[in-house]
Amino acid sequence: MSSCDQCIVRQFNALKSLSKEELVRVSNCKTSKTIKKGETIFEEGEMINGIYCIKEGICKLSKLSPNGRDQIVKLVVKGDLLGQRSLIGNESANLSAVALNDMEVCFIPKREVVDDLSKNPDFCHSMLEQMANDLRDSDNIIVNMAQKSVKNRIAEILIYMFENFGENEKGFLSIHFSRDDYANLVGTATESAIRILSQFKKDGLIATEGKHIKIVDMEALKKVE
Repeated sequence: MSSCDQCIVRQFNALKSLSKEELVRVSNCKTSKTIKKGETIFEEGEMINGIYCIKEGICKLSKLSPNGRDQIVKLVVKGDLLGQRSLIGNESANLSAVALNDMEVCFIPKREVVDDLSKNPDFCHSMLEQMANDLRDSDNIIVNMAQKSVKNRIAEILIYMFENFGENEKGFLSIHFSRDDYANLVGTATESAIRILSQFKKDGLIATEGKHIKIVDMEALKKVE
């Protein structure tokens, strides 16, 4: 188990603001876990009572709507923190977190870091800044849902995946979603997502092989309206 003060991942989140002594204390109480693809890290309504630091892998945060659809709100990647809101209040998780590939995560109990929020202003500021960024992203999602077409939103998701996660050795996006996932990411019916992806393929913007997608014409994809 690596020590938090020597872990490069902390440089990407609020833990970078903790002192060496605080990091050593946190490291001594953390629990490292391996989460397999498809496994749940926590469920909506669950009391988390701590934060998860993503050491490797990607997970999706989603919320179950009244009609039973799973709306994907955010993709969480290496270096991100999960569960920050549990440090501020005693509310249960508002979203579910499910691994999209094999993950390595570290769980830090709330009791070990909550005092640092009041004793370490830099840590408190970094945590609030990250939560503010999450709120900004949520605002952008709402605006996109209202103002952009489904075609445009799917195109943007494909571009985002390419720019953030890259390709595999065959040139396909390294992270692949089911057609249901694409629909849940942009807030549309699965049939609509399938139809739009099929049109992208017909127009030469993408190529597919099962669930795998390859971007063929990035410039044309960026111009989709």
